[in-house]
Amino acid sequence: MLSVALRTLRTRWVTFLGSFVALCLGVALLAVMGLALASSLDAPERAPERFAAAPVVVKGQDILRVSTPIGERTQQLAAPRAVPEDTVGRLERLGTVVRDRSFAVTARGGPGGLVGHPWSTASFAPYRLTAGHAPRAAGEVVVSGDWARPGERLRTDHGTALVVGTVADRGFEHAVFYSDEEAARLSPAGVQLVVDADAAAVRDAVRGSAGVRVLTGDARRFADADPERDREALTAMNAMFGTAGGVTAFVSVFVVASTFAFAVAQRRREFGLLRTAGATPGQIRRMVFAEALVVGVLASAAGCVLGSFGAPRLAQWVVDGGLAPAWFRIGDYTWPYLMAFWTGLLVALCGVVAASWRAGRTGPTEALRGAAVDTKAMTWGRWLFGAGLLLTAAVTLGLALVTEPGDLLHRKTYVSRPMLLITAVALLAPVVVRPLTRLLAWLPARLPGAGGMLVRENAAAGVRRTAAIAAPVLVTVALAGSLLGATATLNEARVAETREQTTAAFVVTPAGGSGFDDATLDRLRAVPGATVSATASSAVYVLEDGVALVKSEARAAEARPLAATTRLPVVAGRVSDLDDGSIVVNEEWERHRVGDRVPVWLGDGTRTTLRIAAVMAVGTGNNGVYVTPANARGAAVDRVDVGLARGADAGAVAERLRAAVAGGGGQVFTKAQFVAATYPETNRTARLGFLLVLGIALLYTGISLANTMVMATSDRVRDLAVLRLAGATRRQVLRLVGAEAVTVVAVGALLGLLVAALNLLGMWGALGLLSVRTTIELPWRTIGAVVAACAVLAVVSSVAPAGLALRRRAVELAGMRE
Repeated sequence: MLSVALRTLRTRWVTFLGSFVALCLGVALLAVMGLALASSLDAPERAPERFAAAPVVVKGQDILRVSTPIGERTQQLAAPRAVPEDTVGRLERLGTVVRDRSFAVTARGGPGGLVGHPWSTASFAPYRLTAGHAPRAAGEVVVSGDWARPGERLRTDHGTALVVGTVADRGFEHAVFYSDEEAARLSPAGVQLVVDADAAAVRDAVRGSAGVRVLTGDARRFADADPERDREALTAMNAMFGTAGGVTAFVSVFVVASTFAFAVAQRRREFGLLRTAGATPGQIRRMVFAEALVVGVLASAAGCVLGSFGAPRLAQWVVDGGLAPAWFRIGDYTWPYLMAFWTGLLVALCGVVAASWRAGRTGPTEALRGAAVDTKAMTWGRWLFGAGLLLTAAVTLGLALVTEPGDLLHRKTYVSRPMLLITAVALLAPVVVRPLTRLLAWLPARLPGAGGMLVRENAAAGVRRTAAIAAPVLVTVALAGSLLGATATLNEARVAETREQTTAAFVVTPAGGSGFDDATLDRLRAVPGATVSATASSAVYVLEDGVALVKSEARAAEARPLAATTRLPVVAGRVSDLDDGSIVVNEEWERHRVGDRVPVWLGDGTRTTLRIAAVMAVGTGNNGVYVTPANARGAAVDRVDVGLARGADAGAVAERLRAAVAGGGGQVFTKAQFVAATYPETNRTARLGFLLVLGIALLYTGISLANTMVMATSDRVRDLAVLRLAGATRRQVLRLVGAEAVTVVAVGALLGLLVAALNLLGMWGALGLLSVRTTIELPWRTIGAVVAACAVLAVVSSVAPAGLALRRRAVELAGMRE
């Protein structure tokens, strides 16, 4: 049968070209994602930056280390400790000691992310003056880069400063250097210092100081700001490429299998003729497999070649878009090509398994049938797998809602969960295609003329064709609605939480990230008619199950002002019972019963035992824990909630609050303004990652949709010729073809919307169980744009080949052999 298969490939080249293109693109996308994922597993070793010329750096404790039965567990401390003074004294006897200080600076007209340092640390980068002189007095600064010139005055959140010099920008920060005395005043705490002495002697001097590290050579990079940014970038890229690769694999496998199955289903009469000529069912099956093998090998090989060209361009795009560090490149890996090739070939063969069995069962009488009505589109296997997947999706959702509703809010869950439902709905699509197309064409079918009726009957009669064309649209609409809808729904839920929990009339926040100083806080507390609750960001660490060291974001606050200006989602206990010996936790904690005493580590690594004063609902996951300022030493106040005393004038209080923070550049928001200003946007990496996923899905869907439309239209040439012979004009036939394409796209869009709605309903139910009242947010604009693009593509891909075919005489077309 191999010779028959090769001749069939030559004569039915349009059908097999469609399968080839779909599989080639699928393999190319798999290869691209595999190469990108493999290249994001390792990062080059980064050299020291700020301390590249420093002899020895001594860093205070910044890592919490806890021993467990299965090994040591570590977490980065929220409030690193300074090097102990007695240790500093020993180091000063060895050589010169320079204390390093870093603090945020906000300057009007300056770049974002400005960082202040003492001038004595500039030589360790090294920075060299390019103009002017070093700062010698308070109010004098040296800046990096060319955004300010000597002689200019800067208005900063630390007061007005005179630029007296500039240094060249070294690329890793925007620095503002103060005199050492002024830097010490602005940032009294420093967690690291530079020692000009022998490294071995320095290690001897710090021995016995808990958590203190001596950094030399390449290890000095751990004294730079955000030394783990490469590892974090790799983690983000792994997540992005892993998600994109998973979605790509699903979409490509789904579409390729659907395309191959449709290609086999188109040839029902051909198989009937072969059976009439004496071919056995086994021979038919072997022929179909031989065709799939030939197409699969050629398309998979071509896809690997195409992927080798596409991967570097993807890498350049993610670097240019800021999704990856500048050093990211596609490496020389072989396994992604092997994985993509064999996956493509396996999908091609699996895609024709069920269809080949149907082909083998085709009876000789099929060759004599002239009707184009699909019968038995739903086989027992399709019923079994479709219903099984649908039941599995329902059961897993129910179990998640009952046991761990919070899991439904995690990105890995709401990205992967739609796949199961998409597959189930696609398998069961033929069941609803006929009634859905009749519903969509109900009104057009009742308009004057036969066009509406023909659209309805053609789409309803060709169930397999309609389901195959609708499948790519279903995938894209379902993914767009599920992914973007999930993030929008979660963002809206977080806004609802903020609105519900904030009862203060005003919220005051500092400019930059340095927090409020004591003088500003005293002025805020002195405002008449204001109840002030000052809170600071910190962290608390707890050992869960005896082996997992878990970090919980914490807010440090006084109990009474906190209770007066916020409405925390408390499910047990009272917030007003919070004191220096207690803590407010949420239901995610292993131990969360009021009155229990739990051993914890505070933000600076201090171990203590606190009593649970109250328990909050989990919510969207942003409900951390609350402690008092005594248990968050060193945490700077970064938010002040202000309630109004009875009879106080809101306008007058607002003016006094603005006057109190005028010197430091703080901002005063009303509750509504604060909710709007803190609207949780999806972070840039996740947003662009989703756009990458949806872009790949839309591109692949578009090409596959065009493919399938061309395949389906080329198979209907004789039907169109019959219409011409019945009296329809060429324009009427083309309008009919275009209307059918739009109807089929509408079927796919409705099924995709159904999948997205079911997924978002599950998330909405989980949010309700977590005590968050919100609405379901569907990205209607994006869905509308996707559907419109699919509709245009489907119309062009069906009308164009039909128009070319109809250039020939209708009698010739009607007499064409299949």
